[in-house]
Amino acid sequence: MEEEDHNKQSCCTDGACSPDPKPKFKKMLPLIDSAADHSEGLTSEFNVQGMDCSSCALTIEKHLKSVPFVKTVSVNFSTGKAKIEHVGDTELIIKEVNKAGYKASLASNKRLHQQEDRSGINLLILSGTLLLLGFVGTLTDLNPNPVLLTVLYALSIIVGGYKPAKSAFFAVKSGSMDMNVLMTAAVIGAAAIGEWLEGATVVWLFALGNALQTRSIEKTRNSIRNLIDLAPPEAWVKSGNDLVKRPVEEISVGQLIFVKPGDKIPLDGEVLKGESSVNQAPITGESIPVDKQTGDQVYAGTINEHGMLEIKVTKLVGDTTISKIIHLVEEAQEQKAPMQAFVDKFARVYTPIVFAFAIAVMLLPPLFGSGEWGEWFYKGLELLVVACPCALVISTPVAIVSAIGNAAKNGVLIKGGAFLEVAGAVNAIAFDKTGTLTEGKPKVTEVIPLLATEHDVLSIARTLEEFSSHPIAKAISRYAVERGVPSLNGEHFRNIVGKGIQATIGDTVYFAGNLKLFQELKSDLRELEPRAASLQQEGNTIVIIGTKEQLIGIIAVADTVRESAVTALNSLKQTGITQVVMLTGDNQGTAKKVAAQTGVTRYYAELLPEDKVAAIHKLQQEGYIIAMVGDGINDAPALAAADLGIAMGGVGTDTAMETADIVLMADNLEKLPFTAKLSRSALRIIKQNIWFSIVIKLLAISLIFPDVLTLWIAVLSDTGAALLVILNSMRLLKSS
Repeated sequence: MEEEDHNKQSCCTDGACSPDPKPKFKKMLPLIDSAADHSEGLTSEFNVQGMDCSSCALTIEKHLKSVPFVKTVSVNFSTGKAKIEHVGDTELIIKEVNKAGYKASLASNKRLHQQEDRSGINLLILSGTLLLLGFVGTLTDLNPNPVLLTVLYALSIIVGGYKPAKSAFFAVKSGSMDMNVLMTAAVIGAAAIGEWLEGATVVWLFALGNALQTRSIEKTRNSIRNLIDLAPPEAWVKSGNDLVKRPVEEISVGQLIFVKPGDKIPLDGEVLKGESSVNQAPITGESIPVDKQTGDQVYAGTINEHGMLEIKVTKLVGDTTISKIIHLVEEAQEQKAPMQAFVDKFARVYTPIVFAFAIAVMLLPPLFGSGEWGEWFYKGLELLVVACPCALVISTPVAIVSAIGNAAKNGVLIKGGAFLEVAGAVNAIAFDKTGTLTEGKPKVTEVIPLLATEHDVLSIARTLEEFSSHPIAKAISRYAVERGVPSLNGEHFRNIVGKGIQATIGDTVYFAGNLKLFQELKSDLRELEPRAASLQQEGNTIVIIGTKEQLIGIIAVADTVRESAVTALNSLKQTGITQVVMLTGDNQGTAKKVAAQTGVTRYYAELLPEDKVAAIHKLQQEGYIIAMVGDGINDAPALAAADLGIAMGGVGTDTAMETADIVLMADNLEKLPFTAKLSRSALRIIKQNIWFSIVIKLLAISLIFPDVLTLWIAVLSDTGAALLVILNSMRLLKSS
């Protein structure tokens, strides 16, 4: 961030300010003034520590909105980050967040291995020691000094409860009602009626629960932050005759870097020299290394298995594929799922209602002569503690963050909780054929010689096709090369648009093309047409080789089914997908053949892009929640029309990463069943968490009035439930 000038003395640049600003802001004015000429303010991102539910985020938001030098603020509990538009130095923001009881630091994509902040743990230990001394004193001394015990318990409350009380103060000040408010009120109430031991126990258990929750939640957040460490911070570059290391931030596009065997590739680039196998699992989730040679693209964070690679950098450190993945996943964590949004709204209404109900329990029964004031006051305090909706509020976001983090590690980008929720409910999947169920790379399936040997047919075909960039021409040329068939000396090449190609070999003009070309050449096709029709019905494209006078041979070319398609589709059916649909612009024969090979349940052929959209709508009208799988470019209308758009082959493809709801980074289908299982597991765990939280609350409340519950059991049930919910959600980090 650009360094600000802190030496300006005037608090206003337009002369419209009061000459005597509020005293408490005087010491901030030089810092605020330093950004006065930034009329739109600065936007900074901060990491915030200490938030263990979304109520904490709301408290920070409301507090910062009341600060005069903050323009806009958005705090996200799931990511532990805050985006703030402000004027003045970032240190002012950090101080204000600290005031509210949390710790902030300026966010950075650089690797910052900071030491763990142990101040909270130290206070927890000190508070527990004071509590233990008081408790042991009660047990061992027949005549304990009540004043000394009260002092020990009071010190334990102050040490352990200072931070929650400070957070509670700012929560009340900003008009929000979080768990810190409820706990602080309960502890003050316990002290007021002389229950110092219970008050100190509540504080310590609450602090212990918060410490465990914070530690667990940080593990889920780090599942994304650790992606930053996939790419090395330095790269080898040539300086004279030597290789030296340079920080990746100092390397520009077009510069050459060198990657030794076993090293990670530091930046996206193109291989200029060398051959190797590269493990792309950190980006795509593929378990098998990919062979790389001159001209191939490589990506930051992948591992060079063997062989020295000389690479020309194509993207700066902030624009690499891994950087985009991190950015998209962090954005995804900020997108609330409908279920999470509902729970948050419910908690905001529920908490103040229960707080009011607790006050009523304290006051109304004694006023109507139905018990002692102390008895009902204690029950009201118990209700305050039980009322904390922390486990309920935390039930959804931790599960979503865990699932999204696990998916990212496995090469699947899920762009938000809403899409994860939809993916868990999908019961039908539609696939584009070409490039999705099939390789998208035609291959020769059959060579039929007519008036020459197969070798001669291929030799003439290679001569005609080897300079063409058409996929079918490349397939024929590759087939001939693989079989060692040489090309002949050709000349006078001419491309016949939409029909084929011609060239002169020796003194004869040869043609390679479709039926339409030879019909125009007036060739005799009577014997050929039935065979050609049969091949086309089987899903082949026909290339005829011949002259004007005679036909020499036929080459059948077809797009082949992906090896992973059959296995992936069978696995999808086992996860609860009832309809697997194929949408294609190819003819019925080709569609029928691919459908039979892959096991799709139904197919639609000869479709234009708008017809694919109509097919999606038809399935939706039948009651299916449908996902569309395509390449993210040609299938954009169908991807948009489906309930869920899934793009394949996102690695290096900006369009696919931007357009779809879910992106499979590898160009294969093997991660689709994983995604379906993970999404369903996430939904199941979220529902388990919600029901568990509700049942625990109801059970605890039911034990208040029979005088079974105590304050410390109440706080144990609340923090214990929250911790169990987090641990249950963290199972999604290990799902595979």
